[in-house]
Amino acid sequence: MAKLVLSMFTSLDGYIEGPNGEFAPPAWSGDIEEHWSGYALQRAGHLLYGRKNFLFNKDFWSAAETDPKSPAAGIAYAGIMNRLPKTVFSTTLRGDPGWNATLVADDVAGAIERLKTAIQGDLYLFGGAGIANTVMTFDLVDEYRLMVTPTLLGDGKRLFDDGRPRRSLELIESKQLDTGAIILRYRPNHTT
Repeated sequence: MAKLVLSMFTSLDGYIEGPNGEFAPPAWSGDIEEHWSGYALQRAGHLLYGRKNFLFNKDFWSAAETDPKSPAAGIAYAGIMNRLPKTVFSTTLRGDPGWNATLVADDVAGAIERLKTAIQGDLYLFGGAGIANTVMTFDLVDEYRLMVTPTLLGDGKRLFDDGRPRRSLELIESKQLDTGAIILRYRPNHTT
């Protein structure tokens, strides 16, 4: 059975985007490419997205297939990103979302449970915050894989909404990167 890995980066003060909704990526390096992206793509069998993050990633990565001068075309794993099957959770998108994706408008928990039993590799949830908090509320996350970046955004959208059920987690790995970011891996501790 596949596991669902919530894989997102966050500022040290807990924000996944800046005060005006702007994308706040980590400083990039070969170390991050190997231990963050490379690690995930070696294990991923299916990618999960909310609408906003899906559209952002679709626009970025799909350009590699048609525009050799696009930023994505120069990234070694662009083909993997475009090839992997995806599910986008949205109540506003309609029709075929493209980019090798299937649209799910309701029954998030049921769709994820079906994917867990049907796919090879793991389910990687890359965001955004809305779908992340939904799967956390349903207790569907098998592993939290967070990159904490050495930035303080001061405001914006937090990864963890208030009001979620309390969960106890067990640290299974921490890895410091050459940029000062740290990857933390946790799994739910259902014994407490």
